[in-house]
Amino acid sequence: MSGFGDQPDYFRQQDVSYNFEMPPQQDFQQELNFQSYEEKPNVSGNIYGSNPYLNPSVPHSGDVFGGSGPAGGAYEGAGGDFEDEPPLLEELGINPEFIVQKTLTVLNPFHTPEVAALQDTDLAGPLVFCLAFGGFLLLSGKVHFSYIYGIGVLGCLSMWALLSLMSTQGVTIGTVVTVLGYCLLPMVGLSGVNVILSLQGYVGIVLTSVAILWCSLSASKLFVTALAMDHQQPLVLYPCALLYGVFALITIF
Repeated sequence: MSGFGDQPDYFRQQDVSYNFEMPPQQDFQQELNFQSYEEKPNVSGNIYGSNPYLNPSVPHSGDVFGGSGPAGGAYEGAGGDFEDEPPLLEELGINPEFIVQKTLTVLNPFHTPEVAALQDTDLAGPLVFCLAFGGFLLLSGKVHFSYIYGIGVLGCLSMWALLSLMSTQGVTIGTVVTVLGYCLLPMVGLSGVNVILSLQGYVGIVLTSVAILWCSLSASKLFVTALAMDHQQPLVLYPCALLYGVFALITIF
C-alpha cells in the first residue's frame, strides 16, 4: 500500500478563481458610413409585360385558350348554337297545341279535330289521365292502379287488332293508346264525383251511362277521323263502350 501514497489526490477541491472583468474598451477608430437612399420615380410602364391576363384591371372577355384577347372581341362560343336549338318540349316530342286540341275534342265529341293532331303519338296526356283516375279512386278507398293499367293494356291491344282489320291504311299502337287515353277524361270526372257521393243508385247509374257514352263517342270520332273510316263510327263505338264500361264498373264497385 506504500506505492499508492504518492498518488495525487484528484478528488481534492482545488481553489480556482475566474476573472470576469471586461477588458478596457478599445477605440477601433472606424466610422460607420451610412449610404443615403434616393427615392426613385414611379414606374409608369407595363409591369405585366406581354401577358395581359395577369393585370386585374383589364377585363377579360375572350377565350382563355386562344382566340380573342382580353377586352377584345366578344365571346363567340356556344351562345349561337343555343339560339338555334329547338324548344325542350319539341325535343321530347310533346306538342302543347295538339294536346289542347285533343283535350277539347274529348270534351266536345261533335267537334272534328285536325288529322295531324290525331296522328301525333302523345303518351303524356294518357299517363296523366290514368294517374288522375287512379288517384280519385284512391281517395274513395279503392286501390285499383293495377286494374287500370292491366285493363288499359289489354284494351289497347284488342282495339289495335280490331282497327288493323277494319282500316285500309293501317293503325299504329301509339295512336290507339293516345286516343283511348285522352278519351278517359270523362271517366276521370266520374271518379271525382264518386269521391263526393256514392254512385250506387239511380243518380249513379245515370251519371255512369253518360260517362260511358261520352267516352265512347269521343274515341270513335277520333278513330274514324284519324284512320279515314267513313260511315264506320257505330262499328267502332261498340268495342269502345265495352272497354269504358269496364272502367265504369271498377269506379262504382
